[in-house]
Amino acid sequence: MAARGTTATGQQSAAGRSAVSPKKSGSTRTLHTVTDAGGQVTSRVRRTTLPSGLRIISEQQAGVRSAAIGVWVGVGSRDESPSLHGCSHFLEHLLFKGTPERSALDISVALDAVGGEFNAFTAKEYTCFHARVLDEDLALAVDVLGDMITSSTLEPADVEAERDVILDEIAMHDDDPDDVVHNLFAEQAWGDTPLGRPIAGTVGSIQALTRTQIRRFYQRHYRPANVVVAAAGNVDHATLVRQVRAAFGRNGWLDVEEAPVAPRRGSRKRVVPGVIEATRPFEQVNLVLGMEGLRRDDDRRFALGVLNTALGGGTSSRLFQEVREHRGLAYSVFSFSSHHADTGLVGVSVGCLPNRLDEVLAVVREELAKVAQDGITPEELARGKGQLRGGLVLGLEDTASRMSRIGKAELIHDELLSIEEVIARIDGVTLDEVRAVAADILSRPEVLAVVGPA
Repeated sequence: MAARGTTATGQQSAAGRSAVSPKKSGSTRTLHTVTDAGGQVTSRVRRTTLPSGLRIISEQQAGVRSAAIGVWVGVGSRDESPSLHGCSHFLEHLLFKGTPERSALDISVALDAVGGEFNAFTAKEYTCFHARVLDEDLALAVDVLGDMITSSTLEPADVEAERDVILDEIAMHDDDPDDVVHNLFAEQAWGDTPLGRPIAGTVGSIQALTRTQIRRFYQRHYRPANVVVAAAGNVDHATLVRQVRAAFGRNGWLDVEEAPVAPRRGSRKRVVPGVIEATRPFEQVNLVLGMEGLRRDDDRRFALGVLNTALGGGTSSRLFQEVREHRGLAYSVFSFSSHHADTGLVGVSVGCLPNRLDEVLAVVREELAKVAQDGITPEELARGKGQLRGGLVLGLEDTASRMSRIGKAELIHDELLSIEEVIARIDGVTLDEVRAVAADILSRPEVLAVVGPA
């Protein structure tokens, strides 16, 4: 039984974390339990690991009538060799095209007929297929997802049809200034490596991919030990486990016990400073100015989160006030941080008129230098913490957000913190910690990407 402790809100929360909770095959553990003042359970997170290595994690929420489910696969664009560039995203598309039991239309109709939401996305380090339905229709969603993940046929005609769809998608992204500049930023930062390449691939790489390559990629990575099934809402964990066993047990998919697939990631990727530019017939100039950030397991990530919020995370942030409100140099300006297994990025994104580019760059650099030297004020610290706390809680008001939190944590993080523990980490950030992380990161060599008219 997990140890219990009283949280800052007076609720009871199990203190178990996935970092210290063994993921023994065939085992089920309760990771977190939250009760109200009357002792009623309002949320419970449980995890089961099947003998095959497939992990099932759920958060049962009181008082909701919906359920969200996601299948998180531990493969993304950074796991691709140059000859497989874009394969993860291509495969994501193809898994919707049909199985021996269901055509592509059958897959679409199944969820549409019950008013469900159904989609997927590919990231640098994982792929997710997700649905949100009424609680009474969760078994249907589990069955459709299990069928897709384990039994897709990848027919030659579907590969060719979807190839054209993806080429259209690449063209669409190439017409979006924000997509273009962020892809350039990653390219400069990480060079010709999987992290530096666009997730969707390029025209050349998509045209060159063969069905055989895609099928081999599918068979290698879509294995039980590399998959997490996450659900949140009005979900009974034991029932969910039975549904997953049935839906994912097709064709003996769950029969083989195995270890997770080792990702093709090699040694730590270091950010390469420099400037990269591209000419596009856009009305605005879009730029991203940044530098190397933190790994996702770095203890300083909470201090960086507060810093990022104070620097460019809202309308009261330094950059918004200085660039837009005081000087009127740009309509959109914000800062961001991204984290990966072994590296990260911190940056500022701005869109402005071409004749304002030099002035915008000067102002942004000046503000970054000030924060690197002096840190932030106590008032900015308090606002940053409040914004992070509010954003966290408000962002978890729906079942899909809750599902994403636990699914991603189980797949890629070493621990699953309860919401109360995350808030405590945020509240514990000190002014000195923010100053230290600002002095370290914001003084690192610059990466600059600029896209706009000649």
